[in-house]
Amino acid sequence: MEPTSDRTEREALATRLLTSSVRTSYDPVVEIDWAAPPVPGAYWLPPRRSSLYGTPLWERLTEEQRVELTKHEVASAASAGLWFETILMQMLIRHYYDADPTSRHAQYALTEVADECRHSIMFGRLIEAMGCPVYRADPVDHLLGRFLKATATGPRMYAAILIAEEILDAFQREIMADESLQPLIRMVSRIHVVEEARHVRFARAELARQVEAAGPLGLSYARLLIGRAAWSIANRLVHPEAYAAVGIPPAVGRAAARANPHWRATLRWSAARVYDHLAGLGLVVGPARLLWTRAGLI
Repeated sequence: MEPTSDRTEREALATRLLTSSVRTSYDPVVEIDWAAPPVPGAYWLPPRRSSLYGTPLWERLTEEQRVELTKHEVASAASAGLWFETILMQMLIRHYYDADPTSRHAQYALTEVADECRHSIMFGRLIEAMGCPVYRADPVDHLLGRFLKATATGPRMYAAILIAEEILDAFQREIMADESLQPLIRMVSRIHVVEEARHVRFARAELARQVEAAGPLGLSYARLLIGRAAWSIANRLVHPEAYAAVGIPPAVGRAAARANPHWRATLRWSAARVYDHLAGLGLVVGPARLLWTRAGLI
């Protein structure tokens, strides 16, 4: 049984997050002007964060093609966000299924699901407004997502949530502060950053409790699954088909991105905060660390 002090702390945090949710929650369908035309020549993310920035392929692109590439890279990241938020909502609902529905903790879990429903609509509308395709997960990652949403509990559930949320958050914090970028992506990023800050706080607190309660065998399994989730999320950020939008064969674009020191530095930058947190909890050691390295996150 959970100690009374832990339950009290859990309820206190959930109460604060519920209060914050009332004060700063957004309906993106209403808050965002979806009909506004894009600003001619404005990028969709800082050029230095493009996966091909600094490569010979990037140098051969026209300015218009560079803007177009960043648009499709944003669409790819939004597609990855949609994919993971669908997984996240189902994991939270499974968590709620066994919880006390009168507790503030359970009620905040439902509030987070409601946030993610709106975020999924927002990302879908963003992809539609940009005129881009939905860049779907490959069959292996699709099956991994199906397995994760159906089985993940404890540390592997909350660590996977943090990896996806904090990597995207790093990009979006930079985007929302950059006035040279498209207003649409800046507004989408601002809404997501404000609401995801609560989700990260909730997940970090839960993860610490779950790690403390897990046994050695459970933690070993969790580390491997967390490492595989990190690899999958990093690999999903830029779908290879995004390069075809500017006339680059997908396999050529992906190979150039993987070899690109600028992109590899960007991946490490995006994961620095969540890596430090998970490593501090002992979740990035042994064979799992190899998966993080292969993902380019460390």
